[in-house]
Amino acid sequence: MDEPLRMKNNGQISIMLNVNKREKLKQKPNNGISSKPLSHEHAILTELENEMNELVGMKEMKKMMQEVYAWIYINKKRDAAGLKPGKQVLHMMFKGNPGTGKTTVARLIGKLFQKMDVLPKGHLIEAERADLVGEYIGHTAQKTRDLVKKATGGILFVDEAYSLGRGGEKDFGKEAIDTLVKHMEDKQHEFILILAGYSREMEHFLKLNPGLHSRFPLVFHFPDYTVNELMQIGERMLKEKEYVISQEAETKLKDHLLYAKAMNTNTFSNGRYIRNILEKAIRAQAMRLLKERELDKNTLSMLVSADFHFQEVD
Repeated sequence: MDEPLRMKNNGQISIMLNVNKREKLKQKPNNGISSKPLSHEHAILTELENEMNELVGMKEMKKMMQEVYAWIYINKKRDAAGLKPGKQVLHMMFKGNPGTGKTTVARLIGKLFQKMDVLPKGHLIEAERADLVGEYIGHTAQKTRDLVKKATGGILFVDEAYSLGRGGEKDFGKEAIDTLVKHMEDKQHEFILILAGYSREMEHFLKLNPGLHSRFPLVFHFPDYTVNELMQIGERMLKEKEYVISQEAETKLKDHLLYAKAMNTNTFSNGRYIRNILEKAIRAQAMRLLKERELDKNTLSMLVSADFHFQEVD
């Protein structure tokens, strides 16, 4: 992808991540103007990039975060040099299927912005419809204000944000949207709002309030993991739990992932899907080993083909 940032007519920067890759982060801080690429003054960026290097995929996200970092950093330098700094609104939208790393990236963004003095705390407050929508008139606005207050100095991350607009005109979800829009304007430098959800549903959601589109200048598109990336994720999960997988079981698992992705291209749950499969296999192994009299270290750590049982994919 030669042109990762695309400006839309509404001023949004649409960030398209490569489908076969993903990303890593970088950071920065400092005060001296330097023409050198990544000197020691950009240690924050390097530190965060190292953290993202520990994640599977995320290669393109690393490039995007470099650009966000550079945008903020140079704007600070322009201000310090007496030049007119550009207006920077950092509210974001994350589009993609579940389990593609959106929450993980949100946490890293909070850490980056805290170290760059964009946010004093950089903490992440996660919320969904039930946390925002109340049961009677006025309750929703209060719940939403309380969440914004908790997120002050950090990030308010609303997952499945499109669900706020699913109840029609009389639903209190619209009140939550209106309250969020107001606080985004009134407190745009006190917290950052990230709305996340399926791509198609988020596009529809943006149409519910005419003020939404222009308030999210940064839009990140999270592609599904490839099957090879999912296998890497599974391998890391098993290593952390001190399990290994037989070659026969590995082939069985990979074949199933290929099938599952093909059958659920729009709703595949990615990372959480492989996690659920492995947890189920570990429980199946435990039941299988109950019948064994001799249990050595190798037996206790090995997952075999018989431990993997897959439900029908709709």
